[in-house]
Amino acid sequence: MSETATKLDTQDIVVDEVFPHAPETIWKTLTTAELMGRWLLMPPTGFEPVKGKHFTFQTTPAGAWDGIIRCQVLEVTPNERLAYAWKGGHEGNVGYGSRLDTVVTWTLSRVENGTRLRLVHSGFVLPTNGTAFKNMGEGWPTVLQRIDTIAGEHDSSRTKNPSGNR
Repeated sequence: MSETATKLDTQDIVVDEVFPHAPETIWKTLTTAELMGRWLLMPPTGFEPVKGKHFTFQTTPAGAWDGIIRCQVLEVTPNERLAYAWKGGHEGNVGYGSRLDTVVTWTLSRVENGTRLRLVHSGFVLPTNGTAFKNMGEGWPTVLQRIDTIAGEHDSSRTKNPSGNR
């Protein structure tokens, strides 16, 4: 199959938001296992922001799929970029739980008064991954809002006392 044909068969989910937190705060939220579990609603097992590190998430099993999402850290540039493989499903499943082989990439860019956070979840093969593409396409924006909330709880650069007294 040609490269062009392959690209036509895949879709990416892109979510781009600006948050009023420093890149370091967003980075901590993205790369601390306990915080990941809070914003993704699936605690990771074995996650460390180290290139080559394997880790997993557990979600609802379906059909022949055990519900385990197998990941591997592909790229780490502190406070700027994190990418990991996101694989799951089973070739015997149709719809939810079908074979999935994608990549999640987080890019952080400092902007005035905060950080632009761009998520690209790439490699959805349609129509095979249509259910995952639809569900995750609807879910990732909510996840980014949870990241904002959790980052706000851990943002030491923001004044926690509205009166200005520390």
